[in-house]
Amino acid sequence: MAGSDEESLDDLPPSAKLVFKVLEYNGPLTQKGIVEESMLSARTVRYALERLEGIGVVDEDVYFADARQNLYQLNETADKLKNGDEADAEACAAE
Repeated sequence: MAGSDEESLDDLPPSAKLVFKVLEYNGPLTQKGIVEESMLSARTVRYALERLEGIGVVDEDVYFADARQNLYQLNETADKLKNGDEADAEACAAE
């Protein structure tokens, strides 16, 4: 992602990076679960999730145990970013 106008994980605020790590270590969580694990405010977690969704590393699904909530998880683009393969991550995000 070097040399492009697109935002990358490195460009995100610390709160978004923390939410990324919480999802990386704990797997899929609801927003409430992310708030509990990260100890960030609900508003900060919402903003961080928006930023992570904006760069295409987080997917939002229905949480079947409580349909009022959403389940957030890292996708394959995030897996490639974790492994340091930015070229593949860019290609995956472009699809």
